[in-house]
Amino acid sequence: MTAPVLTLSPLPQSKLEGTPQTEIDPEFGRIATGLDLDQVKSFSPELVSQIQSALFKHGVLIFPSQKVSPEAQYALTRSFDPDCTSYGHGDVIKEKEDVEKKKIPAASILHPDLKTIPRVRQVQLIGNGLVKSHEGLENAQLRHPHHKTFHDTVISQEDEDKGHTRFYRWHIDAALYNLSPPLVTTLYGVKVPTGPAQLVRYDDGTGETLPVPLGTTAFVSGQQMFDRLSPAEKSLAVRTKVVYAPHPYVWMSKAKSRSTGLGLESQGLELGPEQLPVVEEEKIKVLPMCWKNPSTGGLHLQVHPSAVKELIVSPIPVVEGKAASADSLYPSGAHITDLEEVRSIVYSLQRPAISPAKVYAHDWKEGDFCLFHNQGVLHSVVGAFKEEEIRMFHQCNLAASKDPEGPNQEDLEMWA
Repeated sequence: MTAPVLTLSPLPQSKLEGTPQTEIDPEFGRIATGLDLDQVKSFSPELVSQIQSALFKHGVLIFPSQKVSPEAQYALTRSFDPDCTSYGHGDVIKEKEDVEKKKIPAASILHPDLKTIPRVRQVQLIGNGLVKSHEGLENAQLRHPHHKTFHDTVISQEDEDKGHTRFYRWHIDAALYNLSPPLVTTLYGVKVPTGPAQLVRYDDGTGETLPVPLGTTAFVSGQQMFDRLSPAEKSLAVRTKVVYAPHPYVWMSKAKSRSTGLGLESQGLELGPEQLPVVEEEKIKVLPMCWKNPSTGGLHLQVHPSAVKELIVSPIPVVEGKAASADSLYPSGAHITDLEEVRSIVYSLQRPAISPAKVYAHDWKEGDFCLFHNQGVLHSVVGAFKEEEIRMFHQCNLAASKDPEGPNQEDLEMWA
């Protein structure tokens, strides 16, 4: 029997009219062929290592024409971090039950979009429409997230009928309270409706737009996000830790997003401590702003912009004979707690990296299996479906066995 061979090729260029000339790092993303992922449990350790190395180098791998069971999807996802077993946002079924029994006051805003596959609780069914029977689920009502439920301003119905849309929410898959951010996420396209392309509008005064396939998932590279920063911004990024809100998806449940989907407007709508489930201080996540790639050693600017609450900036290290430059940012360090200032800083660092030329918008086909480095990219749901359009995806990510590593001493000497 011939051993399977992993073959990689560059991502296809979008052929949609109006697409800008790409500025995506040519190393970002690959089409991966030659493997039957449903047979992952029979893969040799060497092959699994090849897949891992390819993912950490390229950020996103697309395996076309797959047929993958929930068990195999869970096994592949877990192969990156064998010590983890919990879904990235915890036990969705238990939390929904606790809300119904009034054991906790509110559920995560994410959980209405998730339907847990009963026999493999780490795999979620997401999508759109009423799914009558699937993998042990009956009459599962799915909802594709729509910007009108989350953004402060919205596109008119007239323009939406013309196919105009927005990025829903740029994010990292992570609970960001108690549980560590998943190392990888897998998405499997079970049923993918087809239709005309849509036009993403940024609506932030720049006039920027991006033609995208219907229901695309948009990706940007966290490494490219870091690499494009100015020296002063890189110094700030490597010296900064991000304090995330406790129970962030409950905390933000009434807040509204910027029109770009990149973080929240500061309108004082976040829930207060008395409106949250019990907060345990030791479970609040304080993570580096830059996460170190476990294979390449590169730095990725990785911040969930909607969940951030505070920034802790260390001073620029004192080096004999070297003075801080005139344009240095927070050279003496700072603990920034003003939410509007926190969001403004994060937005200024991230926004250039989601400009149209830097976004990869995947054109989903049934059987596509996407594996992405969740600790190295940001992604967003995009677009809108009609109620009767059925879309079914299996999603799996697992809370990591440890928090991501930040810049090491060499990185600080290089960039701080």
